[in-house]
Amino acid sequence: MATSLIPLSSSSFLQPLKLKALAKPRNSDLSTTRKLITTCDSQKNSETSNPNSRNPNFQKRRNSSKYGTSRRSILKKSFLQEQVTFTARVSADPQVAIIGGGMSGLVCALNLEARGVQSTVFDTGIHGLGGRLGTRIIEPHGLIFDHAAQFFTANDSRFIQYVDGWLEKGLVREWKGVVGELEIGGSFSQFPPSSPPRYIAINGMRALADSLLLESKMVNLVRPCWISKVEPLNGMWHLSENGTPRGQFDVIVIAHNGKCANRLLSASGLPLVAKQMKKLDLSSIWALLAAFDEPLPTVNFEGAFVKGVESLSWMGNNSAKLGNGGDPHCWTFFSTAAYGKQNKVPQENIPTVTSEKVRAGMLHGVETALGLPEGSLPKPVYTRLQLWGAALPKNTPAVPCIFDPQGRAGICGDWLLGSNLESAALSGEALGNHIADYLQNGEANPEEFAIGLHDRLSPLAGHDIGQFPGLTSVGDKEEAKAYQLL
Repeated sequence: MATSLIPLSSSSFLQPLKLKALAKPRNSDLSTTRKLITTCDSQKNSETSNPNSRNPNFQKRRNSSKYGTSRRSILKKSFLQEQVTFTARVSADPQVAIIGGGMSGLVCALNLEARGVQSTVFDTGIHGLGGRLGTRIIEPHGLIFDHAAQFFTANDSRFIQYVDGWLEKGLVREWKGVVGELEIGGSFSQFPPSSPPRYIAINGMRALADSLLLESKMVNLVRPCWISKVEPLNGMWHLSENGTPRGQFDVIVIAHNGKCANRLLSASGLPLVAKQMKKLDLSSIWALLAAFDEPLPTVNFEGAFVKGVESLSWMGNNSAKLGNGGDPHCWTFFSTAAYGKQNKVPQENIPTVTSEKVRAGMLHGVETALGLPEGSLPKPVYTRLQLWGAALPKNTPAVPCIFDPQGRAGICGDWLLGSNLESAALSGEALGNHIADYLQNGEANPEEFAIGLHDRLSPLAGHDIGQFPGLTSVGDKEEAKAYQLL
């Protein structure tokens, strides 16, 4: 990999703000050991979820909302709100709130720190950070599943710089296991040696996210925390969690998407930002985690993109990938986006009949993909089903970030550039630097710092489980080779 770029930890090429060093944040209650606060993120929902038991205010909020909870009502509320315009000067020690602790939010915080700006990351994660960098550990059996991002590639030189740093610190390694495409009936084609390197986190994807802020000194972390309201008041953004104040900030960053982000922005005073977020179209995908006491029949790979099976788009052997070995064999199966849409249900409370149907359908899909007789697949000793209701972006404005200088608010996320870890990191980097530039130079002519507020969104192409820069389908390569021979 290219190593000529200046590493992230170096600040010699940056121009930090003239701020008081490591000033204590003005937030009075940022404990990371508070009681569990529920969230509407699908990451923490299973087929047995009960919204009322997880959050006693859930039904109350739903019934008392003036606009309800439908997408149409949220749109109506968003477009009717007035634009907030801050005229007061930013604080001497600017504070940025980042709502969302996925890759984009974390990289945004790190780039702000490199520019001398303090931030606080609020994340709903119960077990850890990461967003789509999700890893589920089942105790006491020691089962480990990457249940969201399975691996990533690096194509952009800026992202390669991050990956080089993670490799040096031992946070990630190259996944050299056999990976390819599986046609219906069991025909497997391995990606050729010329394919770009595939990377995984050492102890599961979540471990990478949890490690990113360990050396930071200007980033506060608050989790689990669901920011339910952002309110402009007296020149600052006031954040709260179900009525409990969570601090005052000069700038806010929305580093997540889906229903939660739409609700948060619907009464924020940021109609342009809210409108852009509303344009985002997200897929729904089922994830089935299954452990088997014995190896799956006929399997000679660690990961495969599945072709021709509606209920299955990916199957990956976590035990082999992570080097755990032995029994049981822990597999992650993903449905197609079409199957997810066909079987989509309320994420907060998945009906038992639906979970049983989807589980059976996906296991049957495994048999079909492998060319096994019906009913011959070994019975799993453990299964867990999860619906990613807001799984992956289906469209993009192709801008690195969104920023409203009048309202001092921005958005970062993979969907702004693509549908992969690389896009998420580059978006977070762009917004972090953009906010730092604004805080240094933007008060005189704030309109010059507006970005992404009016861009149209275009469809995104890629696998059902995201994009992998540089990784070309085996079929596409064979077609291109045949074309060259003509």
